[in-house]
Amino acid sequence: MNTTSELTPADGAAQVFRTGFIAIVGRPNTGKSTLTNRIVGAKISITSRKAQTTRHRIHGIHTTDDAQYILVDTPGFQTQYRNALNRNMNKSVTEALRSTDVVLFVVEGLHFDRRDESLLPLLPRDVPVILVINKLDLLKQKDLLLPFMASMRDKFPFAAMVPLSARHGDGTETLLQTIRPLLPAQPPMFDADDITDKSERFLAAEIVREKVFRLSGEEIPYATSVVIDKFEQEGALRRIFASILVDRDNHKSILIGRNGEKLREIGTAARIDMEQLFGGKVYLELWVKVRSGWADSEQMLRKLGYD
Repeated sequence: MNTTSELTPADGAAQVFRTGFIAIVGRPNTGKSTLTNRIVGAKISITSRKAQTTRHRIHGIHTTDDAQYILVDTPGFQTQYRNALNRNMNKSVTEALRSTDVVLFVVEGLHFDRRDESLLPLLPRDVPVILVINKLDLLKQKDLLLPFMASMRDKFPFAAMVPLSARHGDGTETLLQTIRPLLPAQPPMFDADDITDKSERFLAAEIVREKVFRLSGEEIPYATSVVIDKFEQEGALRRIFASILVDRDNHKSILIGRNGEKLREIGTAARIDMEQLFGGKVYLELWVKVRSGWADSEQMLRKLGYD
């Protein structure tokens, strides 16, 4: 790890090393987690087309020769489902905005509605805010992009605007180059090969939860969470035992499926992603347990790791 904020290239000229925290905020389902994963180069934050996928603040780490970007992927700010879980998620967003060096406000290309508008008062005025116009690959009328950007200048004093496609990676290098000069000149906080500050245990639970989101019906994911009951490592083999918590008995039967088929599908998909992320074989065993009212219980949320 570097212990100085200056690097010395071959020509002898000093080059300032920069490190800082970048909060990624926006309404649900704008691609914040996809952007985090794209920059980090690994799947550390779960994604799905359903809102409310991200529930924790995830720190992703991307280190280059002259900068370390510490990405804080926040939950989408919630205006519905007002329970203890969503109050906690909104608190995560506001706390991230108070303790960051740069803010990325992510919106969908050519799409800015009242949900996006409601977040503008939360954006800090004393921290650089970059407007990230995501999902550029889905735009059919790219000639409307410049007028859209012009209209956004009237809404907030953004430090910069960067159109990109987090899904395909187009524009992400431009975004990093835009962020770098806004970061403090200081040495890195993490080793160069670190990609997250989260444990494998945490990441395993998030991967299982993502598969529940992707492979179950619309009503199921919002009433589920995942607990890792046991995480053991024997050489390159990881043995993981996890429980999927649901709110109702009928949710349990849906997740298990006919002859256990749905649960096996979730488990297989999760195991494949874990093996790719952890770089070794994984034995995964899943159970489904009913814990009524868990999402509105402050005590249960603390047990589940929600700050």
